[in-house]
Amino acid sequence: MSPVVHREFSVTSIDLPHARTLAFHCARAQAVTTLLAAAVGLAAGGPRAAASAIAGGGASTLASVVMALLAFGRLSGAGAERMLLAFYLGEIAKITVVIVVLILALLFMKVNAAAMIAAFGATFLVYWVVLARALWFGRTARPPDARGSVGGAPREMV
Repeated sequence: MSPVVHREFSVTSIDLPHARTLAFHCARAQAVTTLLAAAVGLAAGGPRAAASAIAGGGASTLASVVMALLAFGRLSGAGAERMLLAFYLGEIAKITVVIVVLILALLFMKVNAAAMIAAFGATFLVYWVVLARALWFGRTARPPDARGSVGGAPREMV
């Protein structure tokens, strides 16, 4: 992230050239977390806890896949307006998928609520950890120091 100063406005931009890859990497990490939560659920609470963990983690994982497909699919064009529309539709679809999957699990399964919520929470945490790592390690310039300069260059030159 690098701050760009223009008149009195300060804008922070994020340079993630491989955002599509990052989105699907996040979904894969969530799928692995879901399977780990199901294994823990099976060992600690039996088959019902494992199935509940799969439902909870699966809701989050499926939602991330849907978001990635919509946000980086054919709908996202070269223009900023189309890209923004694709992200908005992806977010709406993501929220809808989570709600529908969790409602279906509650309607058609005898769920272990603790396992379902724990797996959902773990995959939600994985989402933020993957994003934070990408922002931290994908940084192209050092962060500004206390004087506002980046790498010794004055802020006005950055």
